[in-house]
Amino acid sequence: MSDTVIRVEHLGKRYRIGARRGPYKTLRESLVGVVTAPFRRAWSPHAGRQPSVNGRDAIWALKDVSFEIKRGEVVGVIGRNGAGKSTLLKILSRITRPTEGRAEIRGRVGALLEVGTGFHSELTGRENIYLSGAILGMRKAEIVRKLDEIVAFAEVEKFLDTPVKHYSSGMCVRLAFAVAAHLEPEILLADEVLAVGDAGFQKKCLGKMGDVAKEGRTVLFVSHNMLAVQTLCQKGILLEEGRVSVEGPVHQVVEEYLSRFQSGVEQHAEVEYADDPSRPAKILRIRVLGPDGKPTLRHHILDPVGLEVTFVVRRELRNLVVACSVYTSGGDCVYGTNEMDWQNYAGGEMVGTRPKCPGLYAASVMLPAPLLNAGLYELLVSLACPRREDVDRRAGIFLEVTDTESFASFPYKARRSGHVVVPIQWKVERLGDPETAVWKYRQRNKEGE
Repeated sequence: MSDTVIRVEHLGKRYRIGARRGPYKTLRESLVGVVTAPFRRAWSPHAGRQPSVNGRDAIWALKDVSFEIKRGEVVGVIGRNGAGKSTLLKILSRITRPTEGRAEIRGRVGALLEVGTGFHSELTGRENIYLSGAILGMRKAEIVRKLDEIVAFAEVEKFLDTPVKHYSSGMCVRLAFAVAAHLEPEILLADEVLAVGDAGFQKKCLGKMGDVAKEGRTVLFVSHNMLAVQTLCQKGILLEEGRVSVEGPVHQVVEEYLSRFQSGVEQHAEVEYADDPSRPAKILRIRVLGPDGKPTLRHHILDPVGLEVTFVVRRELRNLVVACSVYTSGGDCVYGTNEMDWQNYAGGEMVGTRPKCPGLYAASVMLPAPLLNAGLYELLVSLACPRREDVDRRAGIFLEVTDTESFASFPYKARRSGHVVVPIQWKVERLGDPETAVWKYRQRNKEGE
């Protein structure tokens, strides 16, 4: 007997752009359609045929995908958004059919593809455990035997008999993951199970998936958390534009993915913005620097992250500060700092800074290490006056923090307003008068090009 439990051969999935599914027909309409079909074909040879799908109105989510997974392997599937990872898992879990090719699966499959997959919002948590277990092919005796363990893992004891529609997204994903992981499927398909939930839940998920792998069951794990993929998986598959780009040992696949990510975003580590003389203050340039002082968006967890902000002030603004906030890919703010010394906070009141007179300014700061866990982060840089609206803000700058050795945690415990509080020294200097300095700044950049 072969040890291969998943075999995918030339798999492809095509979607029509802008296509809508027609309404469901009644039995009467279906019978009438069958009776009148010969007459319609006689009147019009093309009647009843589906319009052809050409390259302009169709997109291939997957194209010519082939690979094999053996029993007991833990495989990580990585790639950019839209690469086809979720579509692949939906085909393997039999939610959707492929357009071409075939996928053979030997064993009982448990899938966790979305928050609350397979749950009925009107049923209670207890009822949904039985429903989800039945969908996975489990007998009632198996579900009863595992019920207490599932509830304890999901931490929903108080709300077990409450309808799921009153659950938060985190509670739903905890319960869904608990059911999928504890009902002993031979093959576990997990898609971004770490995208929702707090740090404690994510740690429990990683531990449980590690236990599942040690028991000899097969796991197919999709995630953007490269550290989790390297920790759990032995094999990796990199998807690019619906095709298998790299397949092999997980560390080699992750390194290849990160190198391609780096080459694709390196040019955005230094971003310039158009000036607007009508605004009182404006950000002109943002640079993200590595330890060597060169622009980069990929940083090791033990390396500091440098930030340089060039901005212009055209009228005197009292208490104007340059600030930076760091957000996770899920939108949670994990760190914030500005040029005011955090030690000037006293009883929640903020000591004012010196008024900024008109001029061109350069601000720089170095975020110490280790401050951020491994992952993808978005930077939000702003010019702000306390207790007022932001004068200018710029987002959309992403940086990748990598760690190839071990998990790291925030070393700083003091918090204020949900942020990690770390006293950081900003350096802000005035470069000259607004018009003259801005003109020289633009000329210098043009000559550098």
